[in-house]
Amino acid sequence: MNEQTLSTRLERVAAQVPVGARLADIGSDHGYLPVALLRRGVIAMAVAGEVALTPFRAAERTVRENGQDLQITVRLADGLSAIEPEDGITAVSICGMGGETIRDILDAGRARLSGQERLILQPNGGEQPLRQWLMDNGYCILSEEVLRENRFYYEIIVAERAERVLYTPEELYFGPLQMQQRSPAFLGKWQRMLRQKHKTLGSFASARQTVPEEKVEDVARQARWIAELLA
Repeated sequence: MNEQTLSTRLERVAAQVPVGARLADIGSDHGYLPVALLRRGVIAMAVAGEVALTPFRAAERTVRENGQDLQITVRLADGLSAIEPEDGITAVSICGMGGETIRDILDAGRARLSGQERLILQPNGGEQPLRQWLMDNGYCILSEEVLRENRFYYEIIVAERAERVLYTPEELYFGPLQMQQRSPAFLGKWQRMLRQKHKTLGSFASARQTVPEEKVEDVARQARWIAELLA
C-alpha cells in the first residue's frame, strides 16, 4: 500500500469522503489517505494528525515527496487537537483503531467539532460503544459497510449530525443499516462471531473458577441475538 494504491479498506473509506471536502485524517500513519485523495482531486485540503513521532515523520515524508506541502498540513497532536478553527474542516476520518479508542478521541475533542463535519470511522472492533456515542451525541448513521480483507472483517461507519435518532440495543450491536442490508460480508462476520460466542460459553462451562453470572448472561444474550439475526 502507498499513496497511489490504497488498501481495499482505505479505498472504501476514501469513497465516503465528499468531493471538495476539507479533511482531517486523525491517526494518519503514513498520510496515504489524504495524499491519495488530493492526487485524485477529491479534496480541497487536508490536515494529517498523528500522536506518535515515527508515523508523524513518515506522513511528513509522504506529503513532501508528493509535493503537497501547501495543501496538506501534518501536525503532531493528540486526536482532534490536530484541528484548528481556521482549517474549516468538513470531514473527519479516523481509521484502524478500536471503537472505544475512536469514541474516546471524539469525546475528548468535542470542542474541536463544529457539528457540520461528516465523520468517516473505521473501527477495528468495538463498534457498539462507538455507535452508542454517535447516538448520544446527536449523530445519525448515514452509511455502514462490512468488508473482509486479509482474513479480517472491518466495518466502516459514516455519520453526520442530524435530528435525534434512537437505535435499539440490537441496532447498536449489529448496525441499523447493516441489519437491513445483510451483505455477504456482514453475514460472514456474524457467522464467525456466533462460533466464537459458543466457544466462549463452552469455556465458561468448563472453567475451574466460577465466571460471574452477569458475564455468562451477557455472552449468552449476544449469542441469542446473533442466532436470531442469522435465522
